[in-house]
Amino acid sequence: MNNSKTAKDYTLGLRQSELFTKTRKQAPSDEVARNAQLLIRGGFLYKEQAGVYSYLPLGLRVLEKVSDIIREEMASVGGQEIRLSTLQDKSVWEASDRWSDENVDVWFKSKLQNGTEIGLGWTHEEPITKMMKDHIQSYRDLPRYPYQIQNKFRNEVRAKSGIMRTREFLMKDLYSFSRDNEEHARFYEAIALAYMRVFVRVGLEGITYKTFASGGAFAKYSHEFQTISDAGEDIIYVCEKENLAVNKEVYNDEVLKDLGLTKDDFVEKKAIEVGNIFNLGTRFSQAHNLTYKDEQGEDQLVVMGSYGIGPNRLMGTVAELWADEKGLVWPASIAPFAIHLIRIGDSEKVVGQADALFETLTNEGIEVLYDDRDVRPGEKFADSDLLGIPVRVVISEKTIEAGTLEVIDRKTGEVQNLTQEELLADSTTQE
Repeated sequence: MNNSKTAKDYTLGLRQSELFTKTRKQAPSDEVARNAQLLIRGGFLYKEQAGVYSYLPLGLRVLEKVSDIIREEMASVGGQEIRLSTLQDKSVWEASDRWSDENVDVWFKSKLQNGTEIGLGWTHEEPITKMMKDHIQSYRDLPRYPYQIQNKFRNEVRAKSGIMRTREFLMKDLYSFSRDNEEHARFYEAIALAYMRVFVRVGLEGITYKTFASGGAFAKYSHEFQTISDAGEDIIYVCEKENLAVNKEVYNDEVLKDLGLTKDDFVEKKAIEVGNIFNLGTRFSQAHNLTYKDEQGEDQLVVMGSYGIGPNRLMGTVAELWADEKGLVWPASIAPFAIHLIRIGDSEKVVGQADALFETLTNEGIEVLYDDRDVRPGEKFADSDLLGIPVRVVISEKTIEAGTLEVIDRKTGEVQNLTQEELLADSTTQE
Protein backbone atom coordinates (compact mmCIF):
# COMPACT_ATOMS: atom_id res chain seq x y z
CA MET A 1 0.00 0.00 0.00
CA ASN A 2 1.39 3.39 -1.00
CA ASN A 3 1.01 5.88 1.87
CA SER A 4 3.01 8.68 0.26
CA LYS A 5 1.32 12.07 0.06
CA THR A 6 1.24 14.37 -2.92
CA ALA A 7 1.73 18.15 -2.79
CA LYS A 8 -2.03 18.52 -3.08
CA ASP A 9 -2.57 16.35 0.00
CA TYR A 10 -0.40 18.65 2.08
CA THR A 11 -2.40 21.71 1.00
CA LEU A 12 -5.77 20.23 1.95
CA GLY A 13 -5.38 21.26 5.57
CA LEU A 14 -3.67 24.18 7.24
CA ARG A 15 -3.37 25.11 10.90
CA GLN A 16 -4.08 28.79 11.36
CA SER A 17 -1.29 29.05 13.93
CA GLU A 18 1.11 28.25 11.07
CA LEU A 19 -0.40 30.76 8.63
CA PHE A 20 2.04 33.66 8.54
CA THR A 21 -0.54 36.22 7.45
CA LYS A 22 -2.65 38.19 9.91
CA THR A 23 -6.07 39.76 9.62
CA ARG A 24 -6.42 43.48 10.25
CA LYS A 25 -9.27 45.66 11.43
CA GLN A 26 -8.63 48.44 8.92
CA ALA A 27 -7.60 48.49 5.28
CA PRO A 28 -4.89 50.91 4.06
CA SER A 29 -6.18 54.49 4.14
CA ASP A 30 -5.46 54.92 0.41
CA GLU A 31 -7.55 51.88 -0.60
CA VAL A 32 -11.11 52.81 -1.52
CA ALA A 33 -12.31 49.74 -3.45
CA ARG A 34 -14.40 47.38 -1.36
CA ASN A 35 -12.90 44.24 -2.89
CA ALA A 36 -9.34 45.27 -2.06
CA GLN A 37 -10.28 46.52 1.41
CA LEU A 38 -11.76 43.16 2.36
CA LEU A 39 -9.04 41.10 0.68
CA ILE A 40 -6.27 43.09 2.38
CA ARG A 41 -7.98 42.96 5.77
CA GLY A 42 -8.44 39.20 5.44
CA GLY A 43 -4.80 38.61 4.54
CA PHE A 44 -5.52 37.54 0.97
CA LEU A 45 -3.55 40.40 -0.60
CA TYR A 46 -0.63 42.70 0.10
CA LYS A 47 -0.68 46.08 -1.61
CA GLU A 48 2.72 46.86 -3.08
CA GLN A 49 1.75 50.19 -4.66
CA ALA A 50 -1.13 51.70 -6.59
CA GLY A 51 -2.34 49.12 -9.08
CA VAL A 52 0.09 46.41 -7.93
CA TYR A 53 -0.83 43.64 -5.47
CA SER A 54 0.89 40.51 -4.20
CA TYR A 55 -1.16 37.38 -3.51
CA LEU A 56 -0.72 35.81 -0.08
CA PRO A 57 -1.46 32.12 0.68
CA LEU A 58 -5.25 32.46 1.04
CA GLY A 59 -5.52 34.81 -1.93
CA LEU A 60 -3.41 32.56 -4.13
CA ARG A 61 -5.66 29.60 -3.32
CA VAL A 62 -8.70 31.55 -4.50
CA LEU A 63 -6.93 32.83 -7.61
CA GLU A 64 -5.76 29.33 -8.55
CA LYS A 65 -9.28 27.94 -8.15
CA VAL A 66 -10.66 30.65 -10.44
CA SER A 67 -7.92 29.85 -12.95
CA ASP A 68 -8.60 26.11 -12.77
CA ILE A 69 -12.31 26.64 -13.52
CA ILE A 70 -11.29 28.70 -16.55
CA ARG A 71 -8.85 25.95 -17.62
CA GLU A 72 -11.56 23.30 -17.42
CA GLU A 73 -13.95 25.32 -19.57
CA MET A 74 -11.26 26.19 -22.12
CA ALA A 75 -10.40 22.49 -22.39
CA SER A 76 -14.08 21.74 -22.99
CA VAL A 77 -13.97 23.72 -26.27
CA GLY A 78 -10.60 22.37 -27.41
CA GLY A 79 -8.24 24.89 -25.82
CA GLN A 80 -4.60 23.85 -25.38
CA GLU A 81 -2.63 25.66 -22.69
CA ILE A 82 0.72 27.26 -23.46
CA ARG A 83 2.87 29.97 -21.89
CA LEU A 84 4.30 32.74 -24.05
CA SER A 85 7.13 35.04 -23.03
CA THR A 86 6.48 38.33 -21.27
CA LEU A 87 9.43 40.08 -22.95
CA GLN A 88 8.37 41.30 -26.37
CA ASP A 89 10.36 41.79 -29.58
CA LYS A 90 9.84 45.25 -31.04
CA SER A 91 9.92 44.06 -34.66
CA VAL A 92 7.03 41.61 -34.16
CA TRP A 93 4.77 44.46 -33.06
CA GLU A 94 5.97 46.90 -35.70
CA ALA A 95 4.61 44.52 -38.35
CA SER A 96 1.07 45.24 -37.15
CA ASP A 97 1.78 48.88 -36.26
CA ARG A 98 1.15 48.42 -32.54
CA TRP A 99 4.59 49.22 -31.15
CA SER A 100 4.54 53.01 -31.19
CA ASP A 101 3.25 54.80 -28.11
CA GLU A 102 1.10 56.95 -30.40
CA ASN A 103 -0.91 53.87 -31.41
CA VAL A 104 -0.77 51.95 -28.11
CA ASP A 105 -0.38 54.00 -24.94
CA VAL A 106 -0.19 51.20 -22.33
CA TRP A 107 3.27 49.79 -23.07
CA PHE A 108 5.91 49.27 -20.39
CA LYS A 109 9.18 49.46 -22.34
CA SER A 110 12.83 49.02 -21.45
CA LYS A 111 16.20 48.30 -23.09
CA LEU A 112 18.61 45.42 -22.93
CA GLN A 113 22.22 46.17 -22.03
CA ASN A 114 23.09 46.15 -25.72
CA GLY A 115 20.54 48.90 -26.35
CA THR A 116 17.85 46.70 -27.92
CA GLU A 117 14.38 48.01 -27.09
CA ILE A 118 11.92 45.52 -25.58
CA GLY A 119 8.44 45.67 -24.09
CA LEU A 120 6.41 43.82 -21.48
CA GLY A 121 3.45 42.02 -23.05
CA TRP A 122 0.05 43.66 -22.59
CA THR A 123 -1.64 41.18 -24.96
CA HIS A 124 -0.25 38.52 -27.33
CA GLU A 125 -1.94 38.56 -30.75
CA GLU A 126 1.29 39.40 -32.57
CA PRO A 127 3.72 36.90 -30.99
CA ILE A 128 1.27 34.00 -31.09
CA THR A 129 0.49 34.66 -34.76
CA LYS A 130 4.19 34.63 -35.56
CA MET A 131 4.70 31.45 -33.52
CA MET A 132 1.82 29.61 -35.22
CA LYS A 133 3.57 30.00 -38.59
CA ASP A 134 5.71 27.07 -37.43
CA HIS A 135 2.64 24.92 -36.79
CA ILE A 136 0.08 25.81 -39.46
CA GLN A 137 0.78 24.98 -43.11
CA SER A 138 -2.24 23.01 -44.33
CA TYR A 139 -6.02 23.04 -43.90
CA ARG A 140 -5.44 19.81 -41.94
CA ASP A 141 -3.70 21.89 -39.24
CA LEU A 142 -6.85 23.88 -38.53
CA PRO A 143 -8.70 24.81 -36.42
CA ARG A 144 -6.41 25.40 -33.40
CA TYR A 145 -7.16 27.04 -30.05
CA PRO A 146 -4.06 27.79 -27.95
CA TYR A 147 -4.47 29.79 -24.75
CA GLN A 148 -2.48 30.90 -21.75
CA ILE A 149 -2.99 32.24 -18.24
CA GLN A 150 -0.13 34.65 -17.87
CA ASN A 151 0.86 37.97 -16.33
CA LYS A 152 0.14 41.03 -18.44
CA PHE A 153 1.46 44.55 -17.88
CA ARG A 154 -0.43 47.71 -18.78
CA ASN A 155 0.69 51.23 -18.01
CA GLU A 156 -2.72 52.39 -16.81
CA VAL A 157 -2.89 56.13 -16.26
CA ARG A 158 -5.06 55.63 -13.21
CA ALA A 159 -5.18 52.19 -11.66
CA LYS A 160 -8.31 51.85 -9.54
CA SER A 161 -11.09 49.52 -8.40
CA GLY A 162 -8.75 47.33 -6.36
CA ILE A 163 -7.74 44.16 -8.20
CA MET A 164 -10.30 44.81 -10.93
CA ARG A 165 -8.02 47.32 -12.72
CA THR A 166 -4.30 46.98 -12.11
CA ARG A 167 -1.00 47.51 -13.87
CA GLU A 168 0.08 43.88 -13.47
CA PHE A 169 -2.52 41.13 -13.71
CA LEU A 170 -3.27 37.62 -14.90
CA MET A 171 -5.05 37.22 -18.20
CA LYS A 172 -6.49 34.12 -19.80
CA ASP A 173 -6.10 34.91 -23.46
CA LEU A 174 -7.15 32.32 -26.00
CA TYR A 175 -6.58 32.77 -29.73
CA SER A 176 -8.53 30.89 -32.37
CA PHE A 177 -7.11 29.98 -35.77
CA SER A 178 -9.75 28.89 -38.30
CA ARG A 179 -9.98 28.08 -42.01
CA ASP A 180 -12.81 30.48 -42.76
CA ASN A 181 -15.43 32.74 -41.23
CA GLU A 182 -17.97 29.94 -40.88
CA GLU A 183 -15.60 27.76 -38.88
CA HIS A 184 -14.61 30.78 -36.81
CA ALA A 185 -18.26 31.68 -36.10
CA ARG A 186 -18.99 28.20 -34.72
CA PHE A 187 -16.12 28.47 -32.26
CA TYR A 188 -17.06 32.03 -31.34
CA GLU A 189 -20.49 30.85 -30.21
CA ALA A 190 -19.04 27.81 -28.40
CA ILE A 191 -16.62 29.88 -26.37
CA ALA A 192 -19.33 32.40 -25.51
CA LEU A 193 -21.24 29.54 -23.88
CA ALA A 194 -18.06 28.35 -22.13
CA TYR A 195 -17.58 31.85 -20.71
CA MET A 196 -21.08 31.84 -19.27
CA ARG A 197 -20.35 28.49 -17.63
CA VAL A 198 -17.27 30.03 -16.00
CA PHE A 199 -19.30 32.90 -14.59
CA VAL A 200 -21.98 30.56 -13.26
CA ARG A 201 -19.36 28.35 -11.59
CA VAL A 202 -17.63 31.23 -9.77
CA GLY A 203 -20.88 32.58 -8.37
CA LEU A 204 -21.97 35.26 -10.84
CA GLU A 205 -25.03 33.45 -12.16
CA GLY A 206 -28.05 35.58 -13.02
CA ILE A 207 -26.18 38.89 -12.94
CA THR A 208 -23.74 38.44 -15.84
CA TYR A 209 -24.83 39.24 -19.40
CA LYS A 210 -23.41 38.68 -22.84
CA THR A 211 -23.19 42.30 -23.98
CA PHE A 212 -23.06 43.69 -27.49
CA ALA A 213 -20.11 46.04 -28.01
CA SER A 214 -18.22 47.61 -30.89
CA GLY A 215 -16.74 45.13 -33.33
CA GLY A 216 -14.10 47.51 -34.64
CA ALA A 217 -12.76 46.87 -38.13
CA PHE A 218 -13.41 43.12 -38.19
CA ALA A 219 -17.09 42.63 -37.46
CA LYS A 220 -20.21 44.59 -36.67
CA TYR A 221 -20.07 43.54 -33.02
CA SER A 222 -17.76 42.09 -30.43
CA HIS A 223 -19.11 40.87 -27.13
CA GLU A 224 -18.29 41.70 -23.54
CA PHE A 225 -19.49 39.85 -20.49
CA GLN A 226 -20.74 42.32 -17.93
CA THR A 227 -21.65 41.66 -14.30
CA ILE A 228 -24.17 44.01 -12.70
CA SER A 229 -22.57 45.98 -9.85
CA ASP A 230 -22.63 49.52 -8.51
CA ALA A 231 -18.85 49.25 -8.39
CA GLY A 232 -18.69 48.89 -12.17
CA GLU A 233 -17.12 51.41 -14.51
CA ASP A 234 -19.35 50.64 -17.50
CA ILE A 235 -22.92 51.58 -18.35
CA ILE A 236 -24.92 48.87 -20.06
CA TYR A 237 -28.55 48.44 -21.05
CA VAL A 238 -30.04 45.13 -19.96
CA CYS A 239 -32.92 43.27 -21.59
CA GLU A 240 -33.86 40.68 -18.98
CA LYS A 241 -36.45 38.89 -21.10
CA GLU A 242 -33.81 38.10 -23.76
CA ASN A 243 -30.97 37.70 -21.22
CA LEU A 244 -28.68 40.09 -23.12
CA ALA A 245 -27.28 43.58 -22.82
CA VAL A 246 -25.88 46.38 -24.95
CA ASN A 247 -22.91 48.55 -24.04
CA LYS A 248 -23.63 52.26 -23.91
CA GLU A 249 -21.09 52.89 -26.69
CA VAL A 250 -23.25 51.05 -29.25
CA TYR A 251 -26.71 51.59 -27.77
CA ASN A 252 -28.48 53.13 -30.74
CA ASP A 253 -31.41 52.61 -33.09
CA GLU A 254 -29.41 50.48 -35.52
CA VAL A 255 -28.43 47.98 -32.83
CA LEU A 256 -31.95 47.86 -31.45
CA LYS A 257 -33.26 47.15 -34.95
CA ASP A 258 -30.73 44.33 -35.39
CA LEU A 259 -31.90 42.81 -32.11
CA GLY A 260 -35.59 43.31 -32.87
CA LEU A 261 -36.05 45.22 -29.62
CA THR A 262 -36.98 48.73 -28.49
CA LYS A 263 -35.66 51.02 -25.79
CA ASP A 264 -38.64 50.05 -23.65
CA ASP A 265 -37.13 46.55 -23.40
CA PHE A 266 -33.95 47.79 -21.69
CA VAL A 267 -32.95 49.04 -18.24
CA GLU A 268 -29.77 51.03 -17.59
CA LYS A 269 -27.29 49.41 -15.18
CA LYS A 270 -23.72 49.86 -13.96
CA ALA A 271 -21.55 46.82 -14.60
CA ILE A 272 -18.08 45.28 -14.34
CA GLU A 273 -16.58 43.83 -17.52
CA VAL A 274 -15.43 40.31 -16.60
CA GLY A 275 -14.59 38.99 -20.08
CA ASN A 276 -14.58 39.78 -23.79
CA ILE A 277 -14.46 38.01 -27.13
CA PHE A 278 -13.33 39.55 -30.43
CA ASN A 279 -13.37 38.74 -34.11
CA LEU A 280 -9.92 39.53 -35.48
CA GLY A 281 -10.51 38.56 -39.09
CA THR A 282 -7.21 38.37 -40.98
CA ARG A 283 -5.57 41.51 -39.61
CA PHE A 284 -2.78 39.73 -37.75
CA SER A 285 -2.44 36.76 -40.10
CA GLN A 286 -2.00 39.22 -42.96
CA ALA A 287 0.55 41.30 -41.02
CA HIS A 288 2.63 38.18 -40.30
CA ASN A 289 1.79 36.23 -43.47
CA LEU A 290 0.13 33.38 -41.60
CA THR A 291 -1.40 31.29 -44.39
CA TYR A 292 -2.40 27.69 -45.03
CA LYS A 293 -2.88 25.67 -48.20
CA ASP A 294 -6.51 24.77 -48.78
CA GLU A 295 -7.77 21.52 -50.37
CA GLN A 296 -6.99 22.92 -53.83
CA GLY A 297 -3.43 23.80 -52.80
CA GLU A 298 -4.14 27.54 -52.78
CA ASP A 299 -2.75 29.84 -50.07
CA GLN A 300 -5.41 31.29 -47.74
CA LEU A 301 -5.11 33.67 -44.80
CA VAL A 302 -6.02 32.19 -41.42
CA VAL A 303 -9.10 33.71 -39.75
CA MET A 304 -8.50 34.63 -36.11
CA GLY A 305 -10.28 35.57 -32.91
CA SER A 306 -9.19 36.51 -29.38
CA TYR A 307 -10.93 35.79 -26.09
CA GLY A 308 -9.99 37.21 -22.70
CA ILE A 309 -10.89 36.67 -19.06
CA GLY A 310 -8.90 38.19 -16.17
CA PRO A 311 -8.78 35.77 -13.20
CA ASN A 312 -7.78 38.61 -10.85
CA ARG A 313 -10.64 40.77 -12.04
CA LEU A 314 -13.03 37.85 -11.69
CA MET A 315 -11.83 37.23 -8.13
CA GLY A 316 -12.22 40.93 -7.33
CA THR A 317 -15.73 40.99 -8.77
CA VAL A 318 -16.78 38.04 -6.61
CA ALA A 319 -15.22 39.68 -3.54
CA GLU A 320 -17.07 42.89 -4.36
CA LEU A 321 -20.43 41.17 -4.63
CA TRP A 322 -20.16 38.17 -2.27
CA ALA A 323 -19.69 40.04 0.99
CA ASP A 324 -21.66 41.45 3.90
CA GLU A 325 -21.05 43.83 6.79
CA LYS A 326 -18.86 41.23 8.53
CA GLY A 327 -16.57 40.33 5.64
CA LEU A 328 -16.22 38.08 2.63
CA VAL A 329 -18.68 35.28 1.76
CA TRP A 330 -16.90 33.05 -0.76
CA PRO A 331 -18.84 30.71 -3.07
CA ALA A 332 -17.83 27.12 -2.31
CA SER A 333 -16.33 26.70 -5.79
CA ILE A 334 -13.50 29.20 -5.22
CA ALA A 335 -13.29 29.51 -1.41
CA PRO A 336 -9.73 29.08 -0.06
CA PHE A 337 -11.01 26.21 2.12
CA ALA A 338 -14.31 24.36 2.35
CA ILE A 339 -14.42 24.31 6.16
CA HIS A 340 -13.15 26.64 8.88
CA LEU A 341 -12.67 24.42 11.92
CA ILE A 342 -12.64 26.47 15.12
CA ARG A 343 -11.46 25.09 18.44
CA ILE A 344 -12.82 26.83 21.54
CA GLY A 345 -10.90 25.89 24.66
CA ASP A 346 -7.59 24.19 25.34
CA SER A 347 -8.55 21.21 27.46
CA GLU A 348 -7.05 17.88 26.48
CA LYS A 349 -10.47 16.61 25.43
CA VAL A 350 -11.24 19.62 23.17
CA VAL A 351 -7.78 19.68 21.61
CA GLY A 352 -7.86 15.94 21.04
CA GLN A 353 -11.24 15.94 19.30
CA ALA A 354 -10.42 19.01 17.18
CA ASP A 355 -7.08 17.58 16.10
CA ALA A 356 -8.71 14.26 15.25
CA LEU A 357 -11.48 15.91 13.20
CA PHE A 358 -8.90 17.98 11.32
CA GLU A 359 -7.03 14.81 10.40
CA THR A 360 -10.20 12.97 9.43
CA LEU A 361 -11.49 15.74 7.17
CA THR A 362 -8.21 16.15 5.31
CA ASN A 363 -7.88 12.39 4.91
CA GLU A 364 -11.31 12.49 3.25
CA GLY A 365 -9.97 15.06 0.78
CA ILE A 366 -11.81 18.02 2.34
CA GLU A 367 -9.98 21.34 2.52
CA VAL A 368 -9.84 22.68 6.08
CA LEU A 369 -8.41 25.76 7.75
CA TYR A 370 -8.04 24.81 11.44
CA ASP A 371 -8.08 27.70 13.92
CA ASP A 372 -5.92 26.21 16.66
CA ARG A 373 -4.66 29.61 17.84
CA ASP A 374 -4.52 30.61 21.49
CA VAL A 375 -6.76 33.68 21.15
CA ARG A 376 -10.18 34.70 22.46
CA PRO A 377 -13.29 33.08 20.92
CA GLY A 378 -14.58 36.48 19.82
CA GLU A 379 -11.42 37.08 17.79
CA LYS A 380 -11.70 33.66 16.18
CA PHE A 381 -15.32 34.23 15.17
CA ALA A 382 -14.63 37.74 13.85
CA ASP A 383 -11.73 36.43 11.76
CA SER A 384 -13.89 33.59 10.49
CA ASP A 385 -16.56 36.07 9.38
CA LEU A 386 -13.94 38.19 7.62
CA LEU A 387 -12.30 35.25 5.80
CA GLY A 388 -15.66 34.08 4.46
CA ILE A 389 -15.05 30.32 4.30
CA PRO A 390 -18.44 28.75 3.47
CA VAL A 391 -18.81 26.41 6.47
CA ARG A 392 -17.70 27.00 10.06
CA VAL A 393 -17.41 24.00 12.40
CA VAL A 394 -17.01 24.69 16.12
CA ILE A 395 -15.68 22.24 18.70
CA SER A 396 -15.93 23.17 22.38
CA GLU A 397 -16.68 21.64 25.78
CA LYS A 398 -20.35 22.36 25.07
CA THR A 399 -20.39 20.52 21.74
CA ILE A 400 -18.53 17.55 23.20
CA GLU A 401 -21.11 17.26 25.97
CA ALA A 402 -23.88 17.35 23.36
CA GLY A 403 -22.15 14.78 21.22
CA THR A 404 -22.45 16.94 18.10
CA LEU A 405 -20.61 19.65 16.18
CA GLU A 406 -21.87 23.22 15.73
CA VAL A 407 -21.99 23.84 11.98
CA ILE A 408 -22.69 27.37 10.67
CA ASP A 409 -23.37 28.38 7.07
CA ARG A 410 -21.42 31.59 6.45
CA LYS A 411 -23.84 32.90 3.83
CA THR A 412 -27.16 32.27 5.57
CA GLY A 413 -26.08 32.11 9.20
CA GLU A 414 -28.01 28.85 9.58
CA VAL A 415 -26.79 26.78 12.55
CA GLN A 416 -26.98 22.99 12.62
CA ASN A 417 -25.89 20.49 15.26
CA LEU A 418 -24.46 17.55 13.34
CA THR A 419 -22.61 14.41 14.24
CA GLN A 420 -19.20 13.90 12.69
CA GLU A 421 -20.69 11.30 10.35
CA GLU A 422 -23.38 13.74 9.20
CA LEU A 423 -20.77 16.47 8.62
CA LEU A 424 -18.64 14.11 6.54
CA ALA A 425 -21.66 13.01 4.52
CA ASP A 426 -22.65 16.62 3.81
CA SER A 427 -19.09 17.69 2.97
CA THR A 428 -18.33 14.82 0.61
CA THR A 429 -21.68 15.35 -1.14
CA GLN A 430 -20.81 19.01 -1.74
CA GLU A 431 -17.38 18.08 -3.03
